[in-house]
Amino acid sequence: RYRKNTYLFIYYLIQFCGHSWIFTNMTVRFFSFGEDSMVDTFYAIGLVMRLCQSLSLLELLHIYVGIEPSHLLPRFLQLTERIIILFVVITSQEEVQEKYVVCVLFIFWNLLDMVRYTYSMLSVIGISYAILTWLSQTLWMPIYPLCVLAEAFAIYQSLPYFESFGTYSTKLPFDLAIYFPYVLKLYLMMLFIGMYFTYSHLYSERRDVLRIFPVKKKKV
Repeated sequence: RYRKNTYLFIYYLIQFCGHSWIFTNMTVRFFSFGEDSMVDTFYAIGLVMRLCQSLSLLELLHIYVGIEPSHLLPRFLQLTERIIILFVVITSQEEVQEKYVVCVLFIFWNLLDMVRYTYSMLSVIGISYAILTWLSQTLWMPIYPLCVLAEAFAIYQSLPYFESFGTYSTKLPFDLAIYFPYVLKLYLMMLFIGMYFTYSHLYSERRDVLRIFPVKKKKV
């Protein structure tokens, strides 16, 4: 158990540092360059964001082997959303990387992750604070739907470029073909279905955590 908690603490710490660096960098750049900083957000911090999101796939393994107490499917849906948007939609299209929606998405993602990883990092060493627990279980309520809307808008803005350049579209044997813009439109509908399922799960989890929280208000 000590080795498990040590590993999880280091993992959460690395993720917290990565997302904190991204958020701090974006904030400093915005106050230094104003709206111009939003255009090249991806060029400035895209690499670190991709590293953090790639590393987050380990969380599926954590849940599968039982070292992190959570449900696999809701986490899988959340991570899949980000991986598809970041690596398939944004990274593959330079024109999309310059859109303001990329900056908005990164702000939402990092706000949620900074709070979540801080809460998780302290929890594995037996420390909890009322305000942090409440924030980690409540902040997602307004921000997660906004994330999904921003992700949907990013897909919408990317469609003309996928149509023009034919990225990921391919011909198959027997006169069949995969037209990737249709795949994205189909995923766009699935995105909102997944949001309903994930929101319901997170709400149930919030209710359970806040119900037992008064018993373990602060533990050192």
